[in-house]
Amino acid sequence: MTAQGFHADDIDTSRPHSARMYDYFLGGKTNYEADIQGAEAVIGIWPGVRTGARVNRAFMHRAVRWLVREAGIRQFLDVGTGIPTEPNLHQVAQDLAPEARIVYADNDPIVLRYAQALLRSTPEGRTAYLHADATDPDSILNHPELREVLDLSRPVALSLNALLHYVGDDRKPHETVARLVDALAPGSYLTLTHCTPDFDPETWERLSRLSMSGSAASARARTREEILRFFEGLEFVEPGLVAPHHWKPEPDQPFADASDAEVSLYAGVARKP
Repeated sequence: MTAQGFHADDIDTSRPHSARMYDYFLGGKTNYEADIQGAEAVIGIWPGVRTGARVNRAFMHRAVRWLVREAGIRQFLDVGTGIPTEPNLHQVAQDLAPEARIVYADNDPIVLRYAQALLRSTPEGRTAYLHADATDPDSILNHPELREVLDLSRPVALSLNALLHYVGDDRKPHETVARLVDALAPGSYLTLTHCTPDFDPETWERLSRLSMSGSAASARARTREEILRFFEGLEFVEPGLVAPHHWKPEPDQPFADASDAEVSLYAGVARKP
């Protein structure tokens, strides 16, 4: 789809927003004063957040390469896409497999504004962008454009990177993931990253208070046990659920020596039997 229907008034620039703050952590320019203030407040408590954002992004690249090379995946569904940052998922996948097909889904007006960057597919492959809510999985699964691009009778890699810590328990994130995975064929994969307080509880207690104050985008960090529940019924790819820079590290990988407390994320890839 195009960014048709976008209106600047749809974007609330008066409050910090998670996607724009994440863009700021990555060094992007798609952010406003409220986002910068919120991001700097987080940096003041968690100085490693910029490292965490970059490690998260690098994990996505490695996971996609592994899924294409080792698992033979040629279809991807990326939910909670965020503001485009090159290389985007489809660029990584299509660099190895030009015929790869990718559907992005997000319900953020500012992501819709920049969606054209996600639609520059190779001639052999296909990409699409759905303006749909991650917490309403049927709005994604039943979208006609998804059905045009992806064949759900064949394996799909479902990518939920740095998304679910922005979904509170009241919005039933575990049930949402289960619904999405249930719709996928055997041999599909779930790849997921999620903030955790496990490596630095004191910092995350302070971040929780900041979030409740409204000075930064609200986030719900989860423990290892809570994150493992997203993978129920799936078979982990080695090394399992780990800090993202420990997942199949590559030579000369950036931030390979970062501490787990700096990163404060778990990452995993698992196969649907």
